[in-house]
Amino acid sequence: MKISTTAVSLTVEDETTSAAFLRRHFGYTEQMSAEGFVSLGHDGGGVNVVYLRRGLEVLPEEQRHRVADGVLLAFVVEDVAAEERRLRDEGVGITLPLREEPWGEKLFQVTDPNGVVIELVEWAKR
Repeated sequence: MKISTTAVSLTVEDETTSAAFLRRHFGYTEQMSAEGFVSLGHDGGGVNVVYLRRGLEVLPEEQRHRVADGVLLAFVVEDVAAEERRLRDEGVGITLPLREEPWGEKLFQVTDPNGVVIELVEWAKR
């Protein structure tokens, strides 16, 4: 199997506010959209993010009213401390302050307007 692109689809109450959050603070661009649906990509590669509005009829009945919960959207960055400062300066609330794990991984979290948790990570150098 050859995978050409990877995307994560998240069901939220308001797809437009989550999409705007990724565009404004993380440099994502809209690839396509329709009523209840926004697909975003990033020039740096990585994963595409798709937001679907809760209740959207194209979703199977058993999935329509679920929302993204317990999911972390994680972005690996080179200077996590600088990213935390940048987001604070942009007025983004930090929901888990910058910390370093005993094994050296550095991370912090923010939460988008629909409650989707975004974690920024800098892997420990070996």
